[in-house]
Amino acid sequence: MKGKDTFFSRKRTLNLGGRLVRLDRPLVMGVLNLTPDSFYAGSRSPSPEAALARTEAMLAEGADIIDAGALSSRPGAVPVSEKEECSRLFPVLEIIRKKYPDCVLSVDTFRSGVARDAVRNFGVQMINDISGGHLDPGMWKVVAEENLPYVMMHMKGSPENMQQQAVYNDLMGEITAWFSSRIRKLREMGVNDIILDPGFGFSKTLDHNYTLMNRLDELAVFELPLLVGVSRKSMVYKLLNASPEEALNGSTVLHTLALWKGADILRVHDVREARETLAIVERVKQG
Repeated sequence: MKGKDTFFSRKRTLNLGGRLVRLDRPLVMGVLNLTPDSFYAGSRSPSPEAALARTEAMLAEGADIIDAGALSSRPGAVPVSEKEECSRLFPVLEIIRKKYPDCVLSVDTFRSGVARDAVRNFGVQMINDISGGHLDPGMWKVVAEENLPYVMMHMKGSPENMQQQAVYNDLMGEITAWFSSRIRKLREMGVNDIILDPGFGFSKTLDHNYTLMNRLDELAVFELPLLVGVSRKSMVYKLLNASPEEALNGSTVLHTLALWKGADILRVHDVREARETLAIVERVKQG
């Protein structure tokens, strides 16, 4: 397989709140959905207490990072107000931080104000921005000032209209050019830890998603950490004529392929299964 030499071979680190975390082994990021309309109902946490229980379970199963999001990004989703996003998110961050002060917390938001307050008030160590900075130009300034690892995802448009913009003359060429221009600007602003997310399911058709997985290792040209989020997404359940609830097996197959092609972080709903996948792929690589 073309990408085999990239797996486990790139030695990098992330500065997570002053703690240097090595990426010579991939990490597992557990999804914490604080929205009532996430595409996968099993991941929803309707209250701070439910969110804490889910966090506890994911940490017990081996999650390295908890990624909390209070703004739905499913196709066609209409964003709630910033006030509503904060009212969903901040009580959860507070209760998690009190119970697990050393937990690595990421916040899934494209709003710079939410990111800034999450970092300053709750010690969040990472920002996961589905828009790569284009929905809120102030995001990069916050990331630079707070010295945060920044997950920059590729997406055209917004969740409301992204699937109408899933048109490419050269999928990988356009994604690569998009990342290249933004990486340069982020570097100029002083952002040190940039993590690339090619955006499976965001402004991409089913065919685009599988082409992207097949050619994922081409993104190694940037020599930056790579995050892959395919867990229970439509590229699995639509292909298999199933539902998100029936998409665990297919997600595991894609996680295996992503690891082999150089993924450094898997963003998942099912932490235990992801850790088992990682252990098996690592063992195969060791021979």
